[in-house]
Amino acid sequence: MALAKRNEGANVSSDINVTPMVDVMLVLLIIFMVVTPMLQHGVPVDMAKVNNPTDMHDADKEDALLVAVTRDDHVFFGTDPVKVDELTDKIKDKLANRTDKRVFLKADMRAKFGWVVEVVDNVRAAGVDQLGLLTDQKKSGAIAPPTGATTNPSAPKGGQ
Repeated sequence: MALAKRNEGANVSSDINVTPMVDVMLVLLIIFMVVTPMLQHGVPVDMAKVNNPTDMHDADKEDALLVAVTRDDHVFFGTDPVKVDELTDKIKDKLANRTDKRVFLKADMRAKFGWVVEVVDNVRAAGVDQLGLLTDQKKSGAIAPPTGATTNPSAPKGGQ
């Protein structure tokens, strides 16, 4: 009678099973697709760029009142388009049952100044305590020359 020899190493598969990894990646993709649209609050505009913007974290809250002015003279209250003469009434309705009477304004940097001033006047007429003007941080790569610098290469340098 011969001894039965077991060869367990011959049945081991060295292929990589990528199915669990694909499942996890698809779940992450779906999560990011659902969450990404919720990150932007209000209407997207190209806000003015300044060196030292004031940090206004309250504008990112879900219940913050945002007014946006686009470059083509459209006004939005939250994400709803609104006419300027109706803006005061809509803000009054929202502020009626709130203790925090703050409104944030996002104006496109190419919007007409007079139009933005008219929107600000209508927001102030609604009884707003504080009006926050939202801006973006200017990129630090561009450095402006000093105001007294000359750019003429033939200009005399120092001395007499």
